[in-house]
Amino acid sequence: MLHLTTSRRVRAPLHAGWWVVAVLFAAAVVWVVISIAANPKMQWDIVGEYFFSPDVLAGLGRTLQLTVIAMIAGILGGVLLAVMQMSPVGFLVWVSKTYVWLLRGTPLLVQIIFWYNIAAVFPTISVFGIVDIDVNDLISPFTAAILALALNEAAYMAEIVRGGLLAVDPGQTEASRALGLTHALTLRRVIIPQAARVIIPPTGNQVISMLKSTALVSVTSTPELLYSVQIIYNNNFQTIPLLIVASLWYLIVTSVLYVIQYYVERRFSRGDRRSLPLTPLQRLQALLSRKQAAAATGADHV
Repeated sequence: MLHLTTSRRVRAPLHAGWWVVAVLFAAAVVWVVISIAANPKMQWDIVGEYFFSPDVLAGLGRTLQLTVIAMIAGILGGVLLAVMQMSPVGFLVWVSKTYVWLLRGTPLLVQIIFWYNIAAVFPTISVFGIVDIDVNDLISPFTAAILALALNEAAYMAEIVRGGLLAVDPGQTEASRALGLTHALTLRRVIIPQAARVIIPPTGNQVISMLKSTALVSVTSTPELLYSVQIIYNNNFQTIPLLIVASLWYLIVTSVLYVIQYYVERRFSRGDRRSLPLTPLQRLQALLSRKQAAAATGADHV
């Protein structure tokens, strides 16, 4: 009886058509890169001049601030709304579903403009009939941006969290009840930790989406990254180079977030897999080890 033992996966040879497609795409990528890099109208010297401009860096800091605050508030609001939808109280379920329907059904840009102009509807807020607060003083452009981004994100996070909670086996809840755990304790110690594996990946995508959505608040003159470069190119008329500066910073930050998301997902998937996939650094180390082993084997044969 013949037993075949091998540690390498047998791969079918690639069809010649795939090589043709790969060569064509490689040629197109090279052409695009050369066209962009060699085009004098891109004005790369202006890009380099303003890349670390104090105004641009201040706008980048405000963008990161908006992303972090709005995302944290959105996650907390989403968890609350998801728990409300799964509660036995019908009124809470109705309130949560209505909120999600309303916020997901209207454009984020419209919500930002609405909160920015909320003083037109409610000029003042009376606190127990004792103190009247001017809404224009209370809700600045930055506050309006936070409110719009956070409230909108809460609606999307509610569906993500709800999907994660529903993905947990109902038997886990029954077992927790049999052990005498309360509903709140079951959620906190049993359901949510298991649902995190389902919730984390789309939440990472939402963080990246939130970073890019902050550009919309430029319509309210909030000095985030896009608005900062707009102020600069309105003065020096270097529109394209300044937009490239903003785009590069967005790409840098999103790339960092992609890496963070990868490692967070990898950590939360430890309980689902017997062996975790190799990290990029581990893959590089394995590749170098194989090359060294192959070189040593070749030297021994010589």
